[in-house]
Order: sequence, then structure tokens, then C-alpha cells
Amino acid sequence: MRRAARRWWTAAAWAGGGLALFAFFLRISLGSRVDSDGANNALQAWDLVHGHVLLHGWVIGDATFYFFELPLIGIVELLLGMGNLAFHVASALTYLIVAVCAVALAVTDSRGPARAARCAVVVTVLATPLLTASSVTLLLEEPDHIGTSAFMLASFLLIDRAPGRRFTAPLLCVILCAGQLSDLTVRYIAVPAVVLVCGYRVLAARRLRSGDAALVVAAAASVPLESLLRAAMRHLGAYSMAAPGARLSPMRLWPQHAAATWLDVRTLYGAVVPPHTRLGSVGAVFGLACLLAAVFGLGRVAWTWRAARRAEQLLCVAIVFNLGVFLVSVFASAIASHEIAAVLPCGAVLAARACVPARITGMPQAFLAVTATALAALVPLAVAATRPPLRPAAAPLAAWLEAHGLTYGIAGYWDASVVTMQSGDRVQIRAVDIRNKKIFVPYWETNALWYNASRYDARFVVADDHLGTYPAAAFERHFGRPVAIYRVASWFVLIYRTNLLQQLEHYPNQLVPARASPPSYFELKTHARNSETSVLRVHSVSPGTGSRP
Repeated sequence: MRRAARRWWTAAAWAGGGLALFAFFLRISLGSRVDSDGANNALQAWDLVHGHVLLHGWVIGDATFYFFELPLIGIVELLLGMGNLAFHVASALTYLIVAVCAVALAVTDSRGPARAARCAVVVTVLATPLLTASSVTLLLEEPDHIGTSAFMLASFLLIDRAPGRRFTAPLLCVILCAGQLSDLTVRYIAVPAVVLVCGYRVLAARRLRSGDAALVVAAAASVPLESLLRAAMRHLGAYSMAAPGARLSPMRLWPQHAAATWLDVRTLYGAVVPPHTRLGSVGAVFGLACLLAAVFGLGRVAWTWRAARRAEQLLCVAIVFNLGVFLVSVFASAIASHEIAAVLPCGAVLAARACVPARITGMPQAFLAVTATALAALVPLAVAATRPPLRPAAAPLAAWLEAHGLTYGIAGYWDASVVTMQSGDRVQIRAVDIRNKKIFVPYWETNALWYNASRYDARFVVADDHLGTYPAAAFERHFGRPVAIYRVASWFVLIYRTNLLQQLEHYPNQLVPARASPPSYFELKTHARNSETSVLRVHSVSPGTGSRP
């Protein structure tokens, strides 16, 4: 009875800790804004849970997040409705799941106070970057490769805990296949790590018929299996994907990329002091300590490679592959920390296992270890949670459009889907591109069906006054003089009497109909700038006021 009661108390403590951690993540997430990148994922998730399982008509970027983030966002939207709150909740849940997977790897083979201390170290490493506003956006605000680490950590956990079971190899193949379909980062990092580590163990044991050999085969088989699954989905009319931009960079740029990679690693761990950082240089020192602990953990596994557990070896190889592929690719830059996001949770596990032994003997030592690590985890969480909640920037525009019966229109990328999500899909604004003084149907994170003029009628344009990338003058040049222009907060709303979808241009070899194919080229962000101003009279209004257009 005592043992059963102890187990119940332990389970309750872990569950309570998980709920508390989720509450912190959610509160921190509320202090940041959701932009159109995240809003597009919210719209995809909304379609997914409302029967459009194949996301027919969607043109998605080079990562779909199809098997993790999108279903999670969709389920939350079913419960809370589409909007900012649902997205913040889903983001917090994503980061919590990543943290739980990392903790499960970190506490392997530990007992009692050591488990609690290792858990606290993992939370500390994952929480410290959240002191910086830009890192909150990177890790908490939108699917941007951090959720992909859940596939890696889950596969490494499976291999470590059940390497010789009959179900391990097939289940590993499924996890890696789903991960690759969601994000090809899994193919370039997790699959090679499994093949290399398990292949090494096969050679070291000199046994071709072993559990490790089956894992090598499963990892290798996941690559063609994912390609077949993707081809089958395409045949059934599923979403299209933009052509991936991954390629090698010239060797002469690799020294510059090495410097950029080191900066990105420090940024990822919170070891820099950018603007809007809580605790300032103290927080950066905290982040540097976490980074050094991760480096120490990496070195420890490398030094004791033969005696290291499978998970430790896999984590080390995954970090090396992630950084190595990033360094020699064209993605390496000082603002691309999201491309190596998996390095953070992997390093957190290695830091916890290196800094906290599997057993802590003696009550004073155990009390000191648990108290110190718990305080180290609580400080960044509590400080980051003091950032005040932000009101959605697009809320005034969404409210004004809905109040005036303007429910379908077009706008630039950063002002389109975010308003649609903010309004709960009651106001639908579709993104357009400006290129060579013409307005084009975009081919990045949009649904081709939205631009079908026989199904939808767009009678207004939202031009930005705060970014300057989609000015009113550019729309007037293409569509002509509107019947009225209204200024709402930092936007201009241009009203027309014709369906603007009929006047949109299409990129070469790009068609709007139902089944679209990947484009030969695209632009993620349009930076066309024009300083001209409108010649029409502008009606300045406040949200919820003004005459009906």
C-alpha cells in the first residue's frame, strides 16, 4: 500500500509540475504577437479539422508541420475557436511536449532527487532563451522547427528504452516518416544520426542480425516511404509544396558561416543581449552558463563514447549534423537560429545528464541539488512571465472591417492571414504580391482556391502605412482609383466596386484552378517600396466608428 501511495504521489507531483510549466509557457506566449506566418498555420489547421484532411488547394512552404503542430492547433481551435488565444495555447502545448520529451530522455537511469534535479536543468535550459522577446517568437509563437525536435527526441527515446523489441523498428520507421513529411529537417538530421549510431553499434558488436541493424534498416526505409506517401497524397489532390531552397553554399563562405553559426547558437541559448531582454547582461550570463553546460555534456559523451547510452550518442550526432549541415548550406546567417532549433532541447538533455549524477546520496546533498536547480529553473520562467500581455496588432482593423460589412478583400502578406485569424475567419483577407508594379497571386502559404473569382468577390484592399511594403499608391496603379479610402489605425482601406480577383496577375506557368503544382520560383516576402501617396480624399476613422463604406 505504501509503495502504491508513493507512486500516486509521484505521478501527481509530475502532473502538477507539467501543468505549472504549461501555465508559465502560456503566460510568456501571451506577451508576444502572432503574425501571418503563424496565422497561415492556424488557417491550415482549421481546414484540417473541418474535413479538408489533404489541405486541397494549399501551397505550403518547405515545411508542412502536418503531423504535429497542425493537428494540435486544430484540436485547440475546435475547443476555443479560431483566434489568438487558441494559437497561444497550442504554441505553449508544443513547447511543453518538447520539454516533456527532453525530460524523459534526461531522467533515464536516474532515481529520486536526481530525477527532479535533471528535470529542473532541462527546464532551465529551455526557459532561459525566453528572457528575450525575439526568442519567444522563435520558440513559442509559430511552428518554426522547434516542434520538429519532438520527432527526434521521441525516436531517440524509443531507441534508448526499447532497442531490441519487435515493435521498435516499425514504430521508429513510422515516427521518422511522419517527421519527414512534416519537416525535412528530420531527414537531414535524425535519419543520419540513427543510421550512424546504430550502424556503429552493429559493427562494434559484429552482429548483422541484431536490434541495431533493424533500426538502421527502419531509418533508411523511412526516406523512400515518405516519398511514396507524399506522392500518393499528391495524386489524391493534397497540398502542394514550394520547392525547398536547401543547397550547398560556396566553400569560400564557410568561414563567415561558422561565425554566423556560433552567433545563432548563442542566440538560441539566450547567451546574447539583444533589445527587449529581461535581466539584461545577467540573463545573457545565465544563457552562457546553459550553453557551456550543453557543451560540457557533448564533450563528456564524446570522451566516453563507448560507454555512453544510445540516446546520448544520438543526441551528440544530431547536434553535430544540425550544425554541420547548417554551416555549409545557404541558410547560414546571423538571423537564422530557427534552422538549428533542435540543438536547444538536445543540448538541454546532455547538460542535465552531465551536470547531475544518476544517484545523489545523502539528504543534504539531495536537498541542495533539488533546491538549486529548481530555483535556477524558476527564475527565468518567472522573469519572462512578467512581460505584459500584448493586444493583437490587427485587432482594430479586424473589428472595423467586420463592423462595416467588409468580409472579403486582399492585402500584403503581413496584413492578410493575421486579420483573418484574428476575426475568427469572419473577415477573410487574402495575401497578394507586388512585383514590377503589378499585383500577383502569391505562391507561398496560400490556398489557390481563394483567388477563384467565380467563387469569391473581393471588393476592398488593405494597404499598410506602418511597413511601407504594400502602399496604397501601388494598389491604385494596378486597380485604379477606389471609390473611397478609409484610414483605420495604421492601415488604409481602399474600397472598389468591382471584383479585384479578376484583375490579379499570375506568375508564369501558375494557374489558380483546383489542383495546383509547385511553382518554379516564388518570393516569401515582397519588399517593394514606394513613397507615393494617394490623391484621393482619405476618411480618418477610429475602429468601430465612421460611416458605412
